[in-house]
Amino acid sequence: MSYRLGPAWDETHRSAVLSRAPVVMTSAANEDEHRTLVRRLIERQPADLGLLKRICVASAEALSASGAGISVMTADGTRGVCATSDPVSERVEELQYVLGEGPCIDAFAARRPVLAADLSDAATFQWPVYAPAAQDDGVCAVFAFPLQVGAARLGVMDIFRDHVGRLTGTELQTAFTFAVVTVEALLDMQQNGVARDGDDTAVLDVGRRAELFQAQGMVMMQLGVSIGEALVRMRAYAYAENRRLEDVARDVVERRLRWDGNK
Repeated sequence: MSYRLGPAWDETHRSAVLSRAPVVMTSAANEDEHRTLVRRLIERQPADLGLLKRICVASAEALSASGAGISVMTADGTRGVCATSDPVSERVEELQYVLGEGPCIDAFAARRPVLAADLSDAATFQWPVYAPAAQDDGVCAVFAFPLQVGAARLGVMDIFRDHVGRLTGTELQTAFTFAVVTVEALLDMQQNGVARDGDDTAVLDVGRRAELFQAQGMVMMQLGVSIGEALVRMRAYAYAENRRLEDVARDVVERRLRWDGNK
């Protein structure tokens, strides 16, 4: 059984990283509990695996899944698997790019989760090549969650199961939380990578910091979000466009880039 989820969440919801996921009614305290639980599960994984692989292994464990994968995808055509929990998941994840079809590709294009609870239902009409091939590797269900902040799309997180069945409401909420944490990890890695390449973003001089703060304030006003969310949006845009954060901030300050539909 394959099903897609409905309209956009309220942008003020912290899980707006999945901005077209379904509404899951939870309290702020419950969200914090889920985030704490997810982070603990990730921290329990061997440190030498690398952060993204640890996230994959932890998400598979938390969701009674046989595996998980994280792919980076951008609107300009950049696509690739960057982490998986195990070799089978890596093969099934890569298979979507080889064949040009699958839940990961659909979730990225539609900007919403694609939940295929039974791949045998999808084999004849939705992914006629991918679904049977994934089943040959023992995968019976795939749940794909887009990784995005506002309009900036970073990629997709896939959860694989070796048995048929939908995710429960609690499992969906946990999956959304893993997706949020994955987005944060990707943004942190991108920013740190830029710094290692010589941009030294982490130690911006006073002038650059002032420009960044000014840009944050402008984006905050344009979107009506918190100052922290404004920075997340800017970082996500820089990641998706493969640009330096300071260059994005400069474009915002000089009004070459806006987040209110007039960019």
